[in-house]
Amino acid sequence: MQTTQYLAEIIKELNQTVDLVADEEAEKLVNKILESKKVFVVGAGRSGFMGKSFVMRMMHMGIDAYVVGETVTANLEKDDLLIIGSGSGETKTLVSIAEKAKCLDGTVAAVTISPESTIGKFADIIVKLPGSPKDKSESEYKTIQPMGSLFEQTMLLFYDALILRIMEKKGLDSNRMYGKHANLE
Repeated sequence: MQTTQYLAEIIKELNQTVDLVADEEAEKLVNKILESKKVFVVGAGRSGFMGKSFVMRMMHMGIDAYVVGETVTANLEKDDLLIIGSGSGETKTLVSIAEKAKCLDGTVAAVTISPESTIGKFADIIVKLPGSPKDKSESEYKTIQPMGSLFEQTMLLFYDALILRIMEKKGLDSNRMYGKHANLE
């Protein structure tokens, strides 16, 4: 198969994910982001990269948002929001972070394949995304892609969709957001 044919297959898979995401849960997450004083995002590996891009766009909108683990991350306080992106919902470091956030009276949101996971049990808001776990052993969702690629791609697009919904609710457009884009380069 040619590279562009693989690309077409990936896009077909992503198109199928749209109808599998619950709008009600997404809207709960949007509202909680807007209500929260600070928003923290965490994920491991590629899921973490998707989270970083989400934090960047929230910053462009003037939302006080942080990537957990960075040296410039603020402290989580009561009523702040922690969003955890984890396909399995069982990554040990992320489970510990979820537990700590709950101890600090934060709200935990899980973006995951596995709502019934340990992280899912800590979560106040759960957005289930389709995809296969890295080992593909217990997946009902079929993908040609390796490991968690479909989940990670869906997460990035889901985060971008959240940004568009928040922009709509805040009355922002791309031009107004560009004013917060890095300008020291």
